[in-house]
Amino acid sequence: MRIILIRHGQPHIALRPATGHAGFADYIGAYEESGLAPDNLPPDELRELVRELDHVFTSDRPRSRQSAAALAPQALLTADPLFAEAPLASPRIPLLRMQVPKWAVISRILWHAGFSPRIENARAAAARADKAAGILIARARETGAAVLVAHGYFNWMIGRRLRARGFVRTGSHQARYWNTVIYEKSGDAEKPR
Repeated sequence: MRIILIRHGQPHIALRPATGHAGFADYIGAYEESGLAPDNLPPDELRELVRELDHVFTSDRPRSRQSAAALAPQALLTADPLFAEAPLASPRIPLLRMQVPKWAVISRILWHAGFSPRIENARAAAARADKAAGILIARARETGAAVLVAHGYFNWMIGRRLRARGFVRTGSHQARYWNTVIYEKSGDAEKPR
């Protein structure tokens, strides 16, 4: 069985603007709604990797759906909010102005520490990642392979569940667009959780 986790391509939004906490809150919403940057196409080796596949899972976010369509135009796409990124919330830190990636790091650390106002908390996202891993495993059992085009951090969360179930990882989860990590497992037995 082979499960391929792919981060979406570059979204059509400024990536490193400097802002305060209120601006970061607005940016989170704009990022979630942004589609794929028109000139950011998947690498040829990635297209070759999924060329034979007739089905691709994706999150329901525009950048993921458009990335999956650009990557595998021959495939049926199943878009599902189950595969959406683990959410971020803007911490209220007055007078602080930073680039968006630094805000994201602080927000993610605080999220793991329990800061999740009006968003899914870390425990709920972990349960969702476990369910997502189960869906991908079921597809891989049925057809030999499953592909997900989704989001960097949530892909990492799914990857942790796959490794706990005995899958071996090739590649590493990185904050790069089109980042691809492959999980493989021989046989049908699953390691107990």
